[in-house]
Amino acid sequence: MIPVILSGGNGSRLWPLSRQAYPKQFLPLVGEQSMLQETLCRLPVDDAESPVVVANDEHRFIVKEQLEAIGRKPLSILLEPFGRNTAPAVAMAAIEVARKDPKAIMLVLPADHAIEDVDAFQRAVAQGQDAARSGGLVLFGIAPTRPETGYGYIAAGQSGEAPGAARPVSRFIEKPDAEKAAALLSAGGYYWNSGMFMFRADSYLAELKKHSPDIYDTCLLAARSLERDMDFTRIPSEIFEHCPDDSIDYAVMEKTSKALLVPMDAGWSDVGSWSTIWDVTEKDENANAILGDACLEDSDNCLVHTSDKLVAMLGVKDLVVVDTKDALMVAHKDKVQDVKKLVKRLNGDQRSETRTHRQVYRPWGSYDSIDMGNRFQVKRISVKPGEKLSLQKHHHRAEHWIIVKGTAEVTRDEETFLLSENESTYIPIGAVHRLFNPGCIPLELIEVQSGAYLGEDDIERLDDRYGRAAPTPDVEEEQIPVMSERV
Repeated sequence: MIPVILSGGNGSRLWPLSRQAYPKQFLPLVGEQSMLQETLCRLPVDDAESPVVVANDEHRFIVKEQLEAIGRKPLSILLEPFGRNTAPAVAMAAIEVARKDPKAIMLVLPADHAIEDVDAFQRAVAQGQDAARSGGLVLFGIAPTRPETGYGYIAAGQSGEAPGAARPVSRFIEKPDAEKAAALLSAGGYYWNSGMFMFRADSYLAELKKHSPDIYDTCLLAARSLERDMDFTRIPSEIFEHCPDDSIDYAVMEKTSKALLVPMDAGWSDVGSWSTIWDVTEKDENANAILGDACLEDSDNCLVHTSDKLVAMLGVKDLVVVDTKDALMVAHKDKVQDVKKLVKRLNGDQRSETRTHRQVYRPWGSYDSIDMGNRFQVKRISVKPGEKLSLQKHHHRAEHWIIVKGTAEVTRDEETFLLSENESTYIPIGAVHRLFNPGCIPLELIEVQSGAYLGEDDIERLDDRYGRAAPTPDVEEEQIPVMSERV
């Protein structure tokens, strides 16, 4: 069984914690690990092979780093140049898996779900394997616990076999209004559509070709032009941009006669909004869910998420308060589904807070802009052991580096030298420079920039071990040949 982890999306309803450059699936929202890592760690150890991870090109180094942190070597990290919904994403993964074994079973999992009972999850996965092996397209249905209007519903017949066995799907129901959701819950026999699937690679591709040939043909064409780029497999944008944008439900599952449902009772949640975070977080005696340093007095039914400062609340109820280094959001619990509207408005105002955090992550480490003014900026920079920044120069700014922890190897034009704690250096405008951490502990430094322009695009990269200045891929034909290697 090959896990296919869908790790695209921006999670805008979980702003300001989730940002375009560092969305919710990479955040530790419901545990100590990120949601992507939790998804991989709950897989059955004996049955699951190396995963295929489908991710946005912009997030490639985050995915790689988080997989390495939990010791998971992927079969492939497929990079989408832009999102085209789940049907094309799963198709590209199925073609990758089919190269290894067309009859291999794929377990398709979004990277942003929370599951409380891992044993129950693994039992449901085991139940689905026989049906998938026989050519069925299995989806996992969650027995509803409330009249939820945020999920789609599935009607399924009864199985003549043991409880939990796969049963035929009779129909799909769009997200209902409150009245209809209550009626479905009362009637019984309906399940929430979890968005988790299991099938053979060849079975999915055959049904996709039959019911959504435009997606199939475009993905097949794109698969003939995949290109290896370091640890990643790039999907060509010039082909993928012509692929229809459609979900696996609409493109295949609602049309196929091979859809089967396996019930799952594992404490499942689709972590899609702050109200869901409140649902899955431990609460105090006044039903307040507190994540971080907070003091609540005479307050009920609130959610507080804070990372670097005390949040104090007095005499309030039903509030969601999320505090980050550069943004504070206060919302009524009944309105958190509309955070997306807030993000859309901020995007219209071209606010950077929807795109990046103040602390920005790079493949070599991270930096935090701690102060900024007219013609200057101060950053706290952390470089991981053994990592180095690109060889680069700036046309509009000079930089002062002060080492506060670890050892730095500095290249500046023709010279290379070491700096230790409490030592500093100066990088003039136009100087070719590079920063390298040769040590075994993180390198921490303060960088003071000064100049007429301080934007991140004032970087001319001359050499980069992460391929960030690399050319774009190009194309080839039929039978899905071996991928080209970038030199």
